[in-house]
Amino acid sequence: MPKTPTFAPQLYIPNGVTNVDFYINAFGAVELRRFSNDDGSIHVSELSIDGAIFHLHEVTRNPASFSPERYNGTTTTIGLFVPDVDAFMNRAVAAGAEVLSPAQDYDYGYRQGDIKDPFGHVWMIEMVI
Repeated sequence: MPKTPTFAPQLYIPNGVTNVDFYINAFGAVELRRFSNDDGSIHVSELSIDGAIFHLHEVTRNPASFSPERYNGTTTTIGLFVPDVDAFMNRAVAAGAEVLSPAQDYDYGYRQGDIKDPFGHVWMIEMVI
């Protein structure tokens, strides 16, 4: 159990998905644990990006499952701070992400860009400059 509060976003993926290698290839994520359904699809996958944990859940009929597919787009943007925005975004694009906003420097002291993963989730890749 963490000693300080930790966010762990719960992201929804379509039913029947068996492969989440995008996150491993694009973000260098490590799958910590997985609970699969009888057909091999992912019920829950817990991943970590340098200690930042997030979960992937399959979409169910539960109205609380906020999948991009159900809402015609994502319901939130996930901010991820990294040491090198450009390298990180290039790696994500090579793994299948779509650039929504190219990396650029902002007056408030951040370099950031937005990408969309293959499941429709938007990630703001950012760093302090």
